[in-house]
Amino acid sequence: MADILGYARVSTEGQNLDRQIDALMVAGVSRKHLYCEKMTGTKADRPELNRLINDLETGDTVIIADLTRISRSTKDLLEIVDKIKNKGAYIKCDEP
Repeated sequence: MADILGYARVSTEGQNLDRQIDALMVAGVSRKHLYCEKMTGTKADRPELNRLINDLETGDTVIIADLTRISRSTKDLLEIVDKIKNKGAYIKCDEP
């Protein structure tokens, strides 16, 4: 059965993930399917994002609260979307 997974990121330890987590849970992501990290988006190696992509199965959907939370640039976003698509999964942004 397909799962709904959520990804949230803030750039520094001092920032709070609560707003993103709340939005992801409203969108149907369960706590056990939340992938969260506190690190700058300029780093190419984001362990939780990598873990999320590795955990994806065909038919799963990745939900993000804001496009800027998952990617460093348009090129990076397209590469991440390709990785998700290649796993047979989908991505959805729940920006207001």
